[in-house]
Amino acid sequence: MPRKILVTSALPYANGSIHLGHLVEYIQTDIWVRFQKMQGHEVHYVCADDTHGTPIMLRAEKEGITPEQLIDRVWHEHKADFDGFHVEFDHYGSTNGAETREYAQAIYRKLKAAGLIEVRSIEQFYDPVKNMFLPDRFIKGECPKCHAKDQYGDNCEACGTTYAPTELINPYSAVSGAQPERRNSDHYFFKLSADTCQKFLREWTRSGTLQPEATNKMQEWLGGEGGNKLSDWDISRDAPYFGFEIPDAPGKYFYVWLDAPVGYMGSFQQLCNAKGIEFDAYWKQGSDAELYHFIGKDILYFHALFWPAMLQHAGFRTPTKLFAHGFLTVNGEKMSKSRGTFITADSYLKQGLNPEYLRYYYAAKLNGTMEDIDLNLEDFVAKVNSDLIGKYINIASRCAGFISKRFDGKLASTHEDKLISKQLQMDSGFYRLDAFQVDRIADAYEQRDFSKALREIMAFADKANQFVDQHKPWMMAKETGREEELHQVCTLALNTFRWLTILLKPALPELARNVENFLNVPQFTWEDVHTYLPAGHRINEYKHLMTRVDQKQIDAMIEANKQTLVPPPSPVRHAEAQQHVPSGGTTSHSTKPASGQVAGYPLKGEGATVGAIAPIISIDEFSKIDLRVAKIVNAEHVEGAEKLLKLTLDIGEEKPRTVFAGIKSVYDPEKLKGRMTVMVANLAPRKMKFGLSEGMVLAASGAVPGLFILSPDDGAQPGMRIK
Repeated sequence: MPRKILVTSALPYANGSIHLGHLVEYIQTDIWVRFQKMQGHEVHYVCADDTHGTPIMLRAEKEGITPEQLIDRVWHEHKADFDGFHVEFDHYGSTNGAETREYAQAIYRKLKAAGLIEVRSIEQFYDPVKNMFLPDRFIKGECPKCHAKDQYGDNCEACGTTYAPTELINPYSAVSGAQPERRNSDHYFFKLSADTCQKFLREWTRSGTLQPEATNKMQEWLGGEGGNKLSDWDISRDAPYFGFEIPDAPGKYFYVWLDAPVGYMGSFQQLCNAKGIEFDAYWKQGSDAELYHFIGKDILYFHALFWPAMLQHAGFRTPTKLFAHGFLTVNGEKMSKSRGTFITADSYLKQGLNPEYLRYYYAAKLNGTMEDIDLNLEDFVAKVNSDLIGKYINIASRCAGFISKRFDGKLASTHEDKLISKQLQMDSGFYRLDAFQVDRIADAYEQRDFSKALREIMAFADKANQFVDQHKPWMMAKETGREEELHQVCTLALNTFRWLTILLKPALPELARNVENFLNVPQFTWEDVHTYLPAGHRINEYKHLMTRVDQKQIDAMIEANKQTLVPPPSPVRHAEAQQHVPSGGTTSHSTKPASGQVAGYPLKGEGATVGAIAPIISIDEFSKIDLRVAKIVNAEHVEGAEKLLKLTLDIGEEKPRTVFAGIKSVYDPEKLKGRMTVMVANLAPRKMKFGLSEGMVLAASGAVPGLFILSPDDGAQPGMRIK
């Protein structure tokens, strides 16, 4: 029976580029959705950019644009990346829309009416430098439970514990580095500790909605009856904040994690408005439609506890299933910018790499569990070239030309009684795709065990190649009297190629479209895998469908993604740059850019390789920076740090300072001892994983490789101020 299915992927945050780690989820979801659509089910796949929160506000402020301008630009970048990898949403929206606002406010009002919203004054961290209350993710410190360093203020990524930011040990502001102050503010809480929420979540998390490993994790947090109680959830943030204001609470805004999942509803409502779909048929309690969320395991807590509790107690249906996946590693390690393995979607495409290479490789790794998967780039090249080119494409490339050149592009009959020999009849049956294999592949797709599906498909590709190898059409073509046999062998081979394409279509949609054009047929459905093309059917001339992966493309992609340790200054808008350029001034302290340069725009000549000049500042602003001559008393390696050296610096104070500097790749610590350099002496201390850094040494970088720490002229003494 046809099913009604609504599918979502987690919303990408509008504060950065889509990278290959993100694409694991969207490719996984897209493959599953395409399979369901091939089955004839009514499926809607929606997503949206997650656009609210302090990071968006601060980034827009830094770039000199409004948050709305920022999220509009990033939306187009994200959509282009998804389109480039053939991720086909039925609607891709933004959480900063009227529909999401309305549903967020409606859910809040229903929770409030149910007595599940409480207002209390809480002690909260305040950044005295930025003059703002700090959101949880902008406070870092030591986890109060496992004592992992540099953890965020809402939950520990090492042990999974959630806590209040004020529970962090040695907290610091991730915005300015300053030690935050404690101030009181009224906050709004969703009472997850209420008995009704606890009872519901204990039942819901055991209902089969979650994967077994996810269910086990939830029980660790919830415990059994009378076990752990969830803490109430702080759903409000203080101004300044980019988001939706809480009804009847001026200056208070919904925490981004409240309205982000509501974005699923807002995006679907926009699709409903455009297509005439009934929203309640999918979201009302008691709906017979299916609702599936594909997410990463890092956001399981929000989707398996907060989100269903919100829906249940606001009168909406809860998800049918949550499908969580693991993380992506590259070459067996965490993605790294310095190694060039933090790879953006855009950079992959710019190297001319076929996006379906990656779709296939991910599918071959995914098995429906929460296990991490590895993108081994050497294996990537080998597997794509072996499976897709050597096995699959090889069938068509070896047989299609004979049909076009010898038989006017027309296929022979595949009816068993019309096959020219008993041997060919027997072989055609032996090498045919059987119904049991099709069912196993379909079940694997349904269970998101794409690796199993592809193993089955490639096993059939091996059999199809055996058939071609056994009958050797290239030899038949040279022998007289074997024209009819050649015609039938090539026709049977192209039918196996057609079946393979149908089975691979969810993973390789663009390639399947090109095969449909080549075979001159309508769009494949899953049922087509049980039929042959009719006798006399005319195909089009064969053209190359896919080329081999070139290792040079992989090397170029890695190189393109390598980043220097010191990023170039961010450019500013032209209008903003112009307003900083005074109309005159010729003294040594003039803020006028030299020789036609506009602040914030790239330099000409050699300077063009190192980025733009930063925005103009006044002499008063510059004088706030206290630069001092420093003597490197000691330099040593830092255990466990890839980039850092620990420097002990004498700047004329009673006690030397410690500074951690990212110069390990270019300096031998022994050769630094006794050297003079320059440091920023009045920079706020920063608590790092390896200790407290009490300043910053200055270094130069440019087009040539390396970093070059600055040194004063001979005669300079520790503590001298640089003016």
